Amino acid sequence: MTLVSEHIETDTRERILVVAERLFRQIGYQKTTVADIAKELRMSPANVYRFFDSKKAIHEGVARTLMGGVEEAAAVIMAKPGSAESRMRELLATIHRMNCERYVGDAKLHEMVEIAMEESWEVCVAHVQTLTETIGGVIAQGVASGEFKAADIPLAATCTCHAMMGYFHPQMIAQAQNKPGPSIDQMIDFVLASLTARGRT
Repeated sequence: MTLVSEHIETDTRERILVVAERLFRQIGYQKTTVADIAKELRMSPANVYRFFDSKKAIHEGVARTLMGGVEEAAAVIMAKPGSAESRMRELLATIHRMNCERYVGDAKLHEMVEIAMEESWEVCVAHVQTLTETIGGVIAQGVASGEFKAADIPLAATCTCHAMMGYFHPQMIAQAQNKPGPSIDQMIDFVLASLTARGRT
């Protein structure tokens, strides 16, 4: 395969995912068909199936794109200069904000997340693993600088993710709306207190 044809195929795959995401937002994942996606792209359903072997595969591609945006933002924060504490605060708040923007405020995309949890669990697991590794990277930096104390960095990262799950997981965020509980800032303060090395304020 030539570089030109590879570029065309990649571009077509991206166009399919962009249109699919738009239709999922407009009419919902369940109601959107491959024929609908093909019609918007002015191509045949058979041509769409050349790039994705099923509607589920398209769904997984859209989910990966949305989740990938969060992962990229998290990686940028991890690489920033500054204290580990300030970057951890920004990292946790950003994951929460982006998941709220992407899924919770959009009922039709929220439906897509629910289906991803049921049908494409491995995509969600990979996403959580990536975020956990990024959080672990910031913890490791904090341990190296003396800001944080963690004897087992992977465990500390996993515990941080579990503590923040109610603020990361779209379904849990939606269920907790208008219910009593700590704010995102209060929860981040709690997590940071558990990581902060003794003797530091």
